[in-house]
Amino acid sequence: MNQNETSHNDSQIEDAIRKIARGTDAIISVEELRAKLKKSSATKIPLRVKLGLDPTAPDIHLGFAVVLQKLRIFQDLGHHAHLIIGDFTAQIGDPTGKSKTRPQLTREQVEANAKTYQEQLVQILDAEKTTVHFNGDWLGKMSFADVIRLSSQYTVAQTLEREDFSQRLESGKPIGLHEILYPLCQGQDSVAIRADVELGGSDQRFNNLVGRELQRAAGQEPQVVILMPLLVGTDGVQKMSKSLGNYIGINEAPAEMFGKVMSIPDEATNGYFTLCTSLEETEIASLLAGHPMDAKKRLAREIVAIYHGADASREAQESFEKQFSRGETPDEMPEVAVGENVNITEILRLAFGISGGEAKRMIGQNAVSLDGQKIEDAAAPLNWSDGAILKMGKRKWARLKTK
Repeated sequence: MNQNETSHNDSQIEDAIRKIARGTDAIISVEELRAKLKKSSATKIPLRVKLGLDPTAPDIHLGFAVVLQKLRIFQDLGHHAHLIIGDFTAQIGDPTGKSKTRPQLTREQVEANAKTYQEQLVQILDAEKTTVHFNGDWLGKMSFADVIRLSSQYTVAQTLEREDFSQRLESGKPIGLHEILYPLCQGQDSVAIRADVELGGSDQRFNNLVGRELQRAAGQEPQVVILMPLLVGTDGVQKMSKSLGNYIGINEAPAEMFGKVMSIPDEATNGYFTLCTSLEETEIASLLAGHPMDAKKRLAREIVAIYHGADASREAQESFEKQFSRGETPDEMPEVAVGENVNITEILRLAFGISGGEAKRMIGQNAVSLDGQKIEDAAAPLNWSDGAILKMGKRKWARLKTK
């Protein structure tokens, strides 16, 4: 390779690093990533980029899509994604025994969730450059002697570097041995597939670094760890989560997605631009320097276009502006058949799928109206005619029909 070719290749690698590094919380380490990219370029062998998936929650929202979009960048650069579905650990259950969101699952449930995952993943990832693994294929075959040997490769002192473990130990709360083994299971996944890079959220730092140590012990070159910030939910405070109800699903209707993005606090806009779109930093800065509403509309348009296309994005913006900027009622809304003598709490439950308690809370906040009239008392009798318009909050509408 002559000097010009070497210079061009180095330039390509630095450009790749710039794309990969955009919006990351940490890369451990950039020097190792550069070396791996150079080796891949020289040998024409794609990097094996690993991402672990929780099979108990298959629906993908924008928070999870952050790391998937980063994985897609690797694919666009010519590398291969290796998705690890944790069927082995899912069949054991949550290690803390406290979480209700990670129950024990059967193999059939895991496979059903995995199928849903794969159907949604193709909206972001290149299917031709994606391989799906189940870690039960190697963890489930380990003997007790294998587990002892694996445990010998990591020390108690290293384990207690995990913040939640050290805090529980200091406060006198118990730590189960099976909890200590969980990071080893995740690290062994990296050994099993010989991962070059592992992606994850910033809350996975400890577990991903365990993989580096186990790879060294196995005589492998340690993986580069790339950590992404956790996207805040629509409340602008807590991590985006389905259980908290502050999420935006990638399969939600364009108008609903657009409206949810418009509802995020202004101070969260920058993070959403960086983590959920591919706009350049200079353009983001220019947008944020203007009117907050204009910036947020551009953000919503960009996000909807990624998952539904440019036409749907434009239509979603027009619908939003019709409803909220001009205060008009949407042309299309779900119809709900309601019988006689049904109270407003039950109607809200039927129309919007919420609980009775949530319905009463919305009424208490003056967030419910019927044909433009606020409903202030959940127990008050209702007078409405066929075709009446029910509204809850800023984005929920329904047309009532008599049974």
